[in-house]
Amino acid sequence: MTVRVLSIAGSDPSGGAGIQADLKTFAAQGTYGMAVIASLTAQNTAGVRGVFSPPASFLAQQLDAISDDIAVDAVKIGMLGSAENIAVVDTWLATHRPPFVVLDPVMVATSGDRLLDENAESALRALLPRADLLTPNVAELAVLVGDEPARDLDGAIAQGKALASSTGAQVLVKGGHLGSAGADGDQLATDALVGPDGSVTLVPGPWVSTTNTHGTGCSLSSALAALRPQRESWAAAAVDAKAWLTGALAGGAALGVGQGRGPVDHLHALFPATFSTQEWSRIAPIRAAIETMPFIVALADGSLPWVNFRFYLAQDAQYLREYARCLARVAALAPDQDAQEFFAHSSAAALEAEMGLHRTLLTAHGESLSGIETSPVTTAYLDHLHRCCATGSYAEAAAAVLPCFWLYQHIGERLGVLQAQRSSADAHPYAAWIETYADPAFAAATTSAIGFADRAFQAGSPAERDAMIAAFERSSRYEWMFFAQGTDLPAWPV
Repeated sequence: MTVRVLSIAGSDPSGGAGIQADLKTFAAQGTYGMAVIASLTAQNTAGVRGVFSPPASFLAQQLDAISDDIAVDAVKIGMLGSAENIAVVDTWLATHRPPFVVLDPVMVATSGDRLLDENAESALRALLPRADLLTPNVAELAVLVGDEPARDLDGAIAQGKALASSTGAQVLVKGGHLGSAGADGDQLATDALVGPDGSVTLVPGPWVSTTNTHGTGCSLSSALAALRPQRESWAAAAVDAKAWLTGALAGGAALGVGQGRGPVDHLHALFPATFSTQEWSRIAPIRAAIETMPFIVALADGSLPWVNFRFYLAQDAQYLREYARCLARVAALAPDQDAQEFFAHSSAAALEAEMGLHRTLLTAHGESLSGIETSPVTTAYLDHLHRCCATGSYAEAAAAVLPCFWLYQHIGERLGVLQAQRSSADAHPYAAWIETYADPAFAAATTSAIGFADRAFQAGSPAERDAMIAAFERSSRYEWMFFAQGTDLPAWPV
């Protein structure tokens, strides 16, 4: 029979925290999720704008409606908001206590602000012994034991022992904000399950460098509630919940949700990230470096000197000749007609439309493409592409040529937005180049190239997938170097 799990918490319209996150977490653990709303919030990834709590009597009605009809195997209790709501939940637990109760004592925001008034804090303390497992954050743990926030995991474990002893509940001490170093020097995020008898079970995990942490505490407590009926102990549930949350944190950036601290990817295990979403997230530092480099900044505002743009154009012309050959090779390797036609057409486009643009821009300044020497950067990039396309599989070759589509389209789109904001009287010296890569047709071609790479990754062997990742990331680094040489103007040593 399916495990039935209830969340009693607040809502989050942005979907990253509260009952919305809880329901997604329950589904991710293979359980049937239910939700009773204790409070409504107006919030997004940037912060909370308002909170509204329905009458406590309506909370009681919701709880009674569930317990009168449905057996609850586990409950997760989150943000309750008021002393009246806490009293309702206390009474309900005394009458209809599910086999497993996880209580996330939402008292202190990440900013350090207290979320409950004095009466509500007192009521919440009285509710703690009703739970089997408590999951406070570092700040909440300190408040509950009347101490200052711990500075390291050992200090937090000591506070966890005190809280477990006073409540009779197990306490999950969360070490995500108390990073420690592993034996190999890597940063860890170790949690600790502390029992009322003073026992401590460490739950290690890797530190995930991400800003997508919205709703992390809600999601972890929900995973624990959903997993405990399916595991033999809280320790086993904690290990699996930790592993799931690590993957959710790692996948959060690929969601592209919000401008603040985005959510984690609750369903990452059910719907694994595609090659493109995974790699686009992994090259975020490269993209940021390209977007902010002096060459792109000056190109965007039109202040780039012609000598620098001419050098860039000359190198791009040399590059496109060989890139067209690489695309033709990808077409030859392609496993189906759609891919063959796309890469063959792209090869022709690289020579026709784009080379034509380069000649036009140079001719307008009384110059030509003849006698241009290929720079060390351009040579290295082309050597990499030719190797991937000549000796690698179709999958590796498709991944290697993708950054030239994707990063050009990305930068062209950004520059196109800036160009559209300019006064029509304020002509941009490089408008023709910007319009080429900001063109919707080029965006459509990029989308196709991404789709072919994703399908190749899905069909590829583990070795081919590793080769795709390596080829894509190296090509992305070469794209950064290719743009940067427009400022440095590198030449071969004499």
